[in-house]
Amino acid sequence: MTTAPWRDSALPAAARVDDLLARMTLEEKTAQLYGVWVGAATDGEGVAPHQHDMTDEAAERDWAELITLGLGQLTRSFGTAPVDPAVGARALAGAQRQIAGASRFGIPAVAHEECLAGFTAWRATAYPVPLAWGASFDPPLVEEMARRIGRDMRSVGVHQGLAPVLDVVRDPRWGRVEETIGEDPYLVGTVGTAYVRGLESAGIVATLKHFAGYASSAGARNLAPVRAGAREFADVTLPPFEMALREGGARSVMAAYTERDGVPASADPELLTGLLREEWGFTGTVVADYFGIGFLQTLHRVAGTPAEAARLALEAGVDVELPTVKYYGDALVAAVREGLVPEDLVDRAARRVLVQKCELGLLDEDWRPEGAAEQGTAGETAGSDRPRIRLDSGANRALARRLAEESVVLLDNPDGLLPLAPGTRIAVVGPRAADPLAMLGCYSFPSHVLTHHPGVETGIGIPTLLESLRAELPDAKVTFAEGCPVSEPDRSGFDEAVARAAEADVCVAVLGDRAGLFGRGTSGEGCDVTDLRLPGVQGELLDALAATGVPVVLVLLTGRPYALGRWHGRLGAVVQAFFPGEEGGPAVAGALSGRVNPSGRLPVSVPRVPGGQPWTYLQPPLGLAGEVSNLDPTPLYAFGHGRSYTTFAWEDVTGGPDAEISTDGSYDLSVTVRNTGDRAGAEVVQLYLHDPVASVTRPDVRLVGYQRLELAPGQAGRVTFRFHTDLSAFTDREGRRVVEPGALELRLSSSSADHRHTASLRLTGPVREVGTDRRLRCETEVSAG
Repeated sequence: MTTAPWRDSALPAAARVDDLLARMTLEEKTAQLYGVWVGAATDGEGVAPHQHDMTDEAAERDWAELITLGLGQLTRSFGTAPVDPAVGARALAGAQRQIAGASRFGIPAVAHEECLAGFTAWRATAYPVPLAWGASFDPPLVEEMARRIGRDMRSVGVHQGLAPVLDVVRDPRWGRVEETIGEDPYLVGTVGTAYVRGLESAGIVATLKHFAGYASSAGARNLAPVRAGAREFADVTLPPFEMALREGGARSVMAAYTERDGVPASADPELLTGLLREEWGFTGTVVADYFGIGFLQTLHRVAGTPAEAARLALEAGVDVELPTVKYYGDALVAAVREGLVPEDLVDRAARRVLVQKCELGLLDEDWRPEGAAEQGTAGETAGSDRPRIRLDSGANRALARRLAEESVVLLDNPDGLLPLAPGTRIAVVGPRAADPLAMLGCYSFPSHVLTHHPGVETGIGIPTLLESLRAELPDAKVTFAEGCPVSEPDRSGFDEAVARAAEADVCVAVLGDRAGLFGRGTSGEGCDVTDLRLPGVQGELLDALAATGVPVVLVLLTGRPYALGRWHGRLGAVVQAFFPGEEGGPAVAGALSGRVNPSGRLPVSVPRVPGGQPWTYLQPPLGLAGEVSNLDPTPLYAFGHGRSYTTFAWEDVTGGPDAEISTDGSYDLSVTVRNTGDRAGAEVVQLYLHDPVASVTRPDVRLVGYQRLELAPGQAGRVTFRFHTDLSAFTDREGRRVVEPGALELRLSSSSADHRHTASLRLTGPVREVGTDRRLRCETEVSAG
């Protein structure tokens, strides 16, 4: 029996897919372009179509009939309901066998899941949210985390992860700030690229989202129109995606819900084909955000029928409809038959999908469902015939703890109140102190899914800060009062909270957010806010605690920054943690006790006042404080800010002033950082660029490099930044990305507002246009000081 060319793994993927497409009917090709939302059966026998917010053809049509044509994607078989991982793996494998066995070609589906802050599955590790990754300024650690997430997903048969989010924060009132890495494109790009590398190294297809401009929605409203100008879009929004594709090797991109200048992203061929594929050279798949193709008809109203919506999306370059089939199913087939949609568009998308399936091994003759449960490699057994899959291993938890510890930001400690003394009388007050969910963002499984399954256990251990602080300081006398709810205007607990604080040596006020979806939380998707006041009456509670005269340590567990100017100078210390994950309680308690020396740096600015937003540090001159307005937007704590329990000296800067280089030249700038304190700590050396005069207005400063240094007492490390002029490029009036001659300043800094040393450069020569081969990052070299 001769093997068909498309089954021959010795042939190139493109040749195999060309052979396969020539054999497929129109219906079989379109079947590769959609997904079905499924849920794993608790008995492990298989998956079943899942009826969701919009009409789902798969729920209306018989599953057995549907899969006779094949199937492109299986949507969230683990992320829909709490299912034991081993049971879920068996169910997914069973479904894949059904899909492969029912169709002519025996091609399984790509199984995708969310993995924003860990694999969104029951009993899987809940890592810190992306905003905490940004606070760590530690891309290698984020890459290691992503690799572990990817391995766990692969172990149960998943192929694609819907992460990372590469949106750059433009307005911190937006609910999805917790899902982002920060407000600076260089930080977002470098940390996000590290995540992509880790996920892809484990064999998982990383999906960049949301492409592009989603975080620039007007008024910080979810899905509002994007009013970013061409230069902001090119110089702030797009660079993280370009870096993650070029340097990270991401194999999928998710089209954003939003529209820019009247054109929805899912119907924008200039974005999804012209820029993404023709200019950047992307060859992977573009997937729709959930129901995004339908939104072309129902929300954007640029399509009058499902067929028109399908045509617009296919023409633009959306290859896969997620999460369900409605627009790329029967409606698309009928439109092709009627001549309304060219079949070439179907072929183009199907080719991309099948090439990716080929690269994943799903077209190979020896394919079999993946997963430890099927392969018998899970290790521990939960019974005589049931392998047990551990998605929250000790190694996972250790890594989650390390990342949480590195992400804790000490904002202020003016009188050295922290670390807390071992025998201190501590009043722990606040609605976030004794709630495990205070540690988790909205895309963690407990917050995202388990809220719909009351009574089901969390599945993972999540120590609260109250529990962790008692364990961290066993000799301390710790009392507790909730004080108030997170968001409800209930002040009935104020008196007890004040009484507990008055009896103590120090009060630890644990305030912040409750993650949720679409208004069911104070942070998360669809949980946008009008201003940056602390939610509910938490600010009033903090006022009452500060009025006792007992020193107050404010601990914030949030998904966004909140305005803190009202309490500046009234608190003993301020600690910020951005939803630090399942090990966040011990991590924050360790920072309070001194076991952990805080080393996090702010990935977003902390405002002084709650109004006057939006504001990020990437401001041109008119965006800064000045005499033309009575409003001062200067933040209370700047991007990149963070304190330590030790001290550092910055010495021996080399790279003298007034250097002259060409517009295609490079320049090395070095500094030695010495730990001058009595305990180990980490310093984050940041390099900012200031362009005094340019042909268009530029941010006053912007990050172009950074390096995290971990130093023992007395130890020194020397950092050399290898700056190339490509990093000074920006989009000019003609839409070209150029490097202009003239003066530049490189500033070695501890934050965007604290500049320690400045090197002045003069670029000589002609204006130089740069393309996609330009350098995207500032390489660093670290040596002993």
